[in-house]
Amino acid sequence: MIPALRRVALSLPVAALLISPSIATAAETVGGDTAFSFVALGDMPYNLPGDYVKFDRLIATINAMKPAFTLHMGDIKSGGVPCSDDILKKSYDQIQTFAGALVYTIGDNEWTDCHRKVAGNFDPRERLAKVREMFFATPSKSLGKAPIDLESQAQIMPEYSTFVENARFAKNGVQFISVHVVGSNNGFEAEDPEAAKEFFPRDKANVAWIKAGFAKAKGRNAKAAVVFMQAEFDQARFPNGAMPRQSGFTHVLDAIEAGAKDFGKPVLVINGDEHFIELTPLKNSRGKAIPNVLRLMVYGDGDVHAIRVLVDPDSAGVFGYVPLIIPENLK
Repeated sequence: MIPALRRVALSLPVAALLISPSIATAAETVGGDTAFSFVALGDMPYNLPGDYVKFDRLIATINAMKPAFTLHMGDIKSGGVPCSDDILKKSYDQIQTFAGALVYTIGDNEWTDCHRKVAGNFDPRERLAKVREMFFATPSKSLGKAPIDLESQAQIMPEYSTFVENARFAKNGVQFISVHVVGSNNGFEAEDPEAAKEFFPRDKANVAWIKAGFAKAKGRNAKAAVVFMQAEFDQARFPNGAMPRQSGFTHVLDAIEAGAKDFGKPVLVINGDEHFIELTPLKNSRGKAIPNVLRLMVYGDGDVHAIRVLVDPDSAGVFGYVPLIIPENLK
């Protein structure tokens, strides 16, 4: 259904505007002088090696569109694909074919789930170190052929020097904040001492980064903020959506809620993880909708498509959303 609607929108004859100039002059202005767009995607390339070709098609479409930048929500392979250096490097090289900037946040399939036999029986913490080394060798720059400058938590908060992946940047009055929050309960396995040992410092760093990001947005009088990560919080499985305090997501949700409340302007949280498009209010750890905060979940897995996010900082809602469907990838 979405591809059909998209084809209709693209097939409107330009000649109609030439024949009816009165309609053209009365057309609504879409976006102010500071408007821009970016692309959000995640959980791809997933089913390998077949999805490499599909991802190439999507990249080519995005390159032709020339958005301000692209955000990748992580999971650059499925949990059933080995976490080998070669697989990671292949995804890295493919991401580097984006003509513009791409800002990447780490997913669980890159490291948390690598202990599985089907994923190669790797040590998850060793794989995380490899991902950081490979994808964040220059924390102050994004990926892509035309990288943008980033502020890395590792560089501006010395106490969190490990967390090169947490970054932020601003565009036309909108603050963007990436945080390393992944599926599989954010990597928190209470029965695994090594997993818990990794989780607690990262959770503390994420909370500090979210707090600092919202403070930065408020201090510069930003028009809106975007927080992006891999994980879907999966609150539907809890009674009334209330999250147990031992969940690996609780502190992050609490930090987003507090930051958004203090900021007081539109906030968009973008995530992947569940592989279908969804736009809903973000719920706090008690299962209640957080005012002024929307959650956008992007395509992924077999649906190798993306979302184009339209940003007009001078409009009331700031954000608009257009599915970016690749017809050839539907086959």
